Amino acid sequence: MHIIHMKTNRIVNPLGFQLDVPRASWVTEGTEARSQAAAQVQVAADEGFERILFDSGKREDIDSLAYELPIALAPRTRYYWRVTVWADNGEVATSEPAWFETAKLDQPWQAEWITPIDQQIHPLLRKAFNLPAPVVSARISISGLGLYELAINGRRVGNEYLTPYCNAYDQWLQYQTFDVTDLLQQGNNVLGAMLGNGWYKGRFGFEGVQHGLYGQQFALLCELVIECADGQSIVVGSDTSWKTATGPILSSSIYDGEVYDANCEQAGWSSVGFDDSEWMAVQPIEIGFERLQARRSLPVVIKETLKPVELIHTPAGETVLDMGQNMVGWLSFKVHAPRGTEILLQYGEVLQQGNFYRDNLRSAKEEYRYISNGESAFVQPYFTFYGFRYVKISGWPGEIDTNDFTGCVIYSDMVQTGQIETSHPLVNRLILNALWGQKGNFVDVPTDCPQRDERMGWTGDAQVFSGAACFNMDAAAFFSKYLYDMYREQQTRNGMVPMVVPSVGMRGGGSAAWGDAAAIIPWNVYLHYGDKAILAQQFESMKAWVNFIKAADDSSGGQRLWTVGFHFGDWLALDGDNPLSRFGGTAIEFIASAYYYYSASLVAKAARVLGKEEETREYEQLASEVRTAIQQEFITPRGRVAINTQTALVLTLFLDLAPEQQRERVVEALRERLRASNNHLKTGFVGTPYLCRVLSNNDSNDLAYRLLLNDDYPGWLYAVKMGATTIWERWNSILPDGSISDTGMNSLNHYAYGSIVEWMYRDMLGLNPVEERPGFRHVRLAPQPDGRIKWAKADFDSAAGHYESSWSIGDDGRLSFQFRIPFNATATLTLPDADLASVNVNGQALTASGLQATQQGGHVTVEIAAGQWSFDYPPTRDYILHYTTNTPLAELLKNSKVVDALSQVFPELSRIDGPMLEQMSSSSLRDIVNSPFMAGRHIDLARIDEELKTITVE
Repeated sequence: MHIIHMKTNRIVNPLGFQLDVPRASWVTEGTEARSQAAAQVQVAADEGFERILFDSGKREDIDSLAYELPIALAPRTRYYWRVTVWADNGEVATSEPAWFETAKLDQPWQAEWITPIDQQIHPLLRKAFNLPAPVVSARISISGLGLYELAINGRRVGNEYLTPYCNAYDQWLQYQTFDVTDLLQQGNNVLGAMLGNGWYKGRFGFEGVQHGLYGQQFALLCELVIECADGQSIVVGSDTSWKTATGPILSSSIYDGEVYDANCEQAGWSSVGFDDSEWMAVQPIEIGFERLQARRSLPVVIKETLKPVELIHTPAGETVLDMGQNMVGWLSFKVHAPRGTEILLQYGEVLQQGNFYRDNLRSAKEEYRYISNGESAFVQPYFTFYGFRYVKISGWPGEIDTNDFTGCVIYSDMVQTGQIETSHPLVNRLILNALWGQKGNFVDVPTDCPQRDERMGWTGDAQVFSGAACFNMDAAAFFSKYLYDMYREQQTRNGMVPMVVPSVGMRGGGSAAWGDAAAIIPWNVYLHYGDKAILAQQFESMKAWVNFIKAADDSSGGQRLWTVGFHFGDWLALDGDNPLSRFGGTAIEFIASAYYYYSASLVAKAARVLGKEEETREYEQLASEVRTAIQQEFITPRGRVAINTQTALVLTLFLDLAPEQQRERVVEALRERLRASNNHLKTGFVGTPYLCRVLSNNDSNDLAYRLLLNDDYPGWLYAVKMGATTIWERWNSILPDGSISDTGMNSLNHYAYGSIVEWMYRDMLGLNPVEERPGFRHVRLAPQPDGRIKWAKADFDSAAGHYESSWSIGDDGRLSFQFRIPFNATATLTLPDADLASVNVNGQALTASGLQATQQGGHVTVEIAAGQWSFDYPPTRDYILHYTTNTPLAELLKNSKVVDALSQVFPELSRIDGPMLEQMSSSSLRDIVNSPFMAGRHIDLARIDEELKTITVE
């Protein structure tokens, strides 16, 4: 037995973060032990635990998901903690020490904000100082506006990029703390900082035209605190003794890229011995300290690197590198070019007619210009990033060697926690596409897209993907920062949630499904990680959002429906009356009212978790009133939903809006809507995340797989077949002929529809967290196989430990399942289409295993604990696919699902009259299509074959 994944506030060894109350979490792994009997947590002032500050003692109630450390925190102090776990079988394990270190807390700053006099070119700032003795410990706290990069004695501090990151600068400012002990020396030292525009003062915002959204001037604040071996404590802070000069970065922009002139470099400028006698003075700037907080943002780092897969010479004569993957970050390169050579890199997502293309970036230039000083150089940008797969290179001296280029993939420092693999290669690529979409759009803020003149923290996109995000990666700390920012914005808007967070100066917002991110994301984070601190942090935000909706409701008559305000509706759905409209065909007042109910019910649930009884009752009552009003307005007494769209029916089922006795009619209505669209989706941002989940949980799992596996438009696999390596903004971002469908709003890295991955984890592989025991301490394990995929498996490092879930369908049709349940966790397993008497577990009959198992209709339910489990049985229905175009017509027509399917893809079949049908009954569809009866008609046999493969024998 051993203890791993030790985190404080879901971060490994956090330094200088805003911790509030530190919460320890860990995972215990064991081969024989199954559950925790007791645990002990200790906190010490030293790594050897000689000066213990807190000892919980051996206790049975300590939870590894989030144990609050009840200690008074001192500024700039490192605390060590460890845990001992006693298991049910007597095993004992003690962890290695983990640590966290506080920031300044309430200490006053011994530094001042400074700014260069010349604001035209990106500045260098420098401070030389002397240390009288060797350094024992040194920490620097720093913030720069817009962005900063710091060096000490010529060496870069840390491995982070785009600090101090993106937040509502008008509400709060972040500073980072770094351990710089190893960069300092006795004697002379130098601090050097470089500043860039970033989100704070560069070109950023809607329509891409705003400059200086939050400020107009560069600024730096830093405070270096040094403990020397002779006992002295020395502070070096930013003040007017610093010097400044213009640097080699001539311009930088989040949208447009960077221009770097190596001829303007000042070699050794951040090192000892550099002559700064001609540098200029800096001046103080009034920014104040009231908004300053310790960091909440995770580091943005280079998480991985890629090499170009191809050097392309296009028909237009361009030289283009193909990275093989739509990625976010930049190209670094090695070059030795004559002095004055200007090298231009232009970034784009797609080729058109084999040529470089980037009109879909709108006004964003997405380029990097490097002007050589004649020396060999390793080059990469400082204050920008790009979304791209292809890079057009101009001005390169001589032949290009792809080995000189490296793609640097950046995103917030989150650990990947989930992985799914299936027998279907296109589905596997789809899963990767969703993961790459998360990587590219989780760069400090969950953006909509990473390439065009937008790149904003759209609340709707983040909301619909938040569940999938938490399966893919440990996103708890990432979302915590985003949600904190959200509430700061709400506080200036009477609870309204802006369309994007940070709001980038826009006052609009309050849209259903977008603003509901305030309630849905905290609840998803709580479900996944089991730490109610996120609900405590965001409860006032959740409540303020629902109160904002209620105020709008009250102002329009108090009907408990949401019928006023601007709403995006089912954004980009395909069922609108106007094909040019982006709002979809589902009535906006229905969507808004459904989310009114959803958020009110989540506030009630959060209040219950937090022990807020009065608010629990208040918001339960509000949610009940809204649900009743929805039923009265939109659902007839016999169960017909007045808004007959896929999305309206999906929301009705997912949110349980219809009376229970009418539920089956709503399910059948949804099946009918799918049949009417040839079993293709018509949903947009609102309906798509829940569509397959609703189908799988309402006896329509075959349709969920059908939607997953559709490889024509509109469908997830259409994009995969068209070469997508990320998720597209639109179902047809690229048309079948390879041309891009629209340039005004067409991102090829837009992760919202990647929410299908949540269905894969929850329903294909069956890993469902439960509200009563969140954090995957207990799961509802309900995998649902389908014969069109032969096997599937998931590995998931949950907050409670490592889960595995896999299934396969044997050649004989037998179902086999393998599961791993982590230490101190349990699961309620549902085996589909099972007869209790026929089920084996770990090689023996389930009925003789001693496990608690029951037959529930056509399924078997089993309670299982930690360990490895293997189940197999002959299912009570056939999972082997039988039908093809070679199957005799008489056999096909026995199955009503076949008849329905054929009427959609083979309408000519209806022209066959009775005598002809009898004559052809022994013929196959392939024979009929090739017969004189069908002469001159072009029938897609392959398409019909695919249709038939989706249907099992009745």
